Amino acid sequence: MLTPYRRVLAVPGALAFSLTGLVARLPISMVSLGIVILVSSSTGSYALAGGVAAAYLVGNALFAVLQGRMADRLGQSRVLPWTILVFTVALSLLMWSVEAGWASPLPQVFAAMGGAAQPQIGSCIRARWSHNLPDKAQLQTAFALEAVVDEAVFVLGPILVTALATMIHPAAGLGAAVASGLLGTMALSAQRSTQPPAHRGTGRHGARVPMGWAVLGPLVISGVGMGMYFGGVEVATVAFAEELGAKAVAGPLLGALALGSLLAGFVSGMVQWRTTNATRFRRGMLVLAVSAVPLPFVGGFGFLGVVLFVSGFAIAPTLIAIVAWIEETVPARRLTEGISIVTTGIGVGLAPGAAAVGAVIDRHGASVSYWVPVLAAWVGALVALATLLLPGARSHPRSLSPR
Repeated sequence: MLTPYRRVLAVPGALAFSLTGLVARLPISMVSLGIVILVSSSTGSYALAGGVAAAYLVGNALFAVLQGRMADRLGQSRVLPWTILVFTVALSLLMWSVEAGWASPLPQVFAAMGGAAQPQIGSCIRARWSHNLPDKAQLQTAFALEAVVDEAVFVLGPILVTALATMIHPAAGLGAAVASGLLGTMALSAQRSTQPPAHRGTGRHGARVPMGWAVLGPLVISGVGMGMYFGGVEVATVAFAEELGAKAVAGPLLGALALGSLLAGFVSGMVQWRTTNATRFRRGMLVLAVSAVPLPFVGGFGFLGVVLFVSGFAIAPTLIAIVAWIEETVPARRLTEGISIVTTGIGVGLAPGAAAVGAVIDRHGASVSYWVPVLAAWVGALVALATLLLPGARSHPRSLSPR
């Protein structure tokens, strides 16, 4: 059963860049939580902590696509070292400013700088797989492996940052995130033999290579829906657990969602799919929407854990299909940028999803607030199904573009 994974990891350099990618990706699940813990512990203000964390997320959303474009044009080994250095300096200044009690907006500025410079490791790793695996069947397995790595990061990261911040020092969790990002990214950028070649973003006759927005547009909108689902479920679950007098149970409940996704992603990499990536994306979004419907009706932890676990099974396979569809649609010379565009859409949905759920909780309670992620998932699913009506969504511009 593990043979497909063994084959892709046997490709020269694959195991090295995948493992270093795991370490380099830890900050994506640690920084926001680390900021909230540090700022709230130092100032006693959750409002300020949320504002600083929001500044980080906004900076990341605004510059992620630009980073992907630069990595495609200049090469990963030239872009990643500079971004991780700015990331490290900015978050170090953030920790210093909070500990020293510097007034706003300095902490927010440093957080925004750190978010803008956070290296787009997931996009870079997937671009490496695409470059090193011409076999599309193996590429599906590689994308599944990276989806499993993503879920592992989101399981391990929050546990690590919380443990360090509570047992050692409030800044220890954020400091560990910065250190892992620096070490992992530098190690990845040093592996030049497996990185895709640099492209200048032009086609055969000097014209800019088309991006394939007929596919990317709906994927971005569906990605925003997924992001709102993720952000909304997290806040609603914490509030639900608190209403039942056991706030600590929220962690294991959200872990059930991640565990379901991890298992589904792992199995997905061992299946030889006969359906297209577009079809699997549409089905995955629909399954996510349907599985979310029971959330507003749960009355206890046991049923909620089961619903979240089942809902998680739709996440990783859908994300795998999204990346695979991007890979077959977007020109190779703009692949990192294309993946970054869609992942940015997911990130953009997190904050409004969490904010909308928070507003509903204040007025109607936690159970009713689950309708926000349910509706977000259904909007994403309907947009996904609408791609059946777009002729451009079935085309493959890569076949017309030089690699």
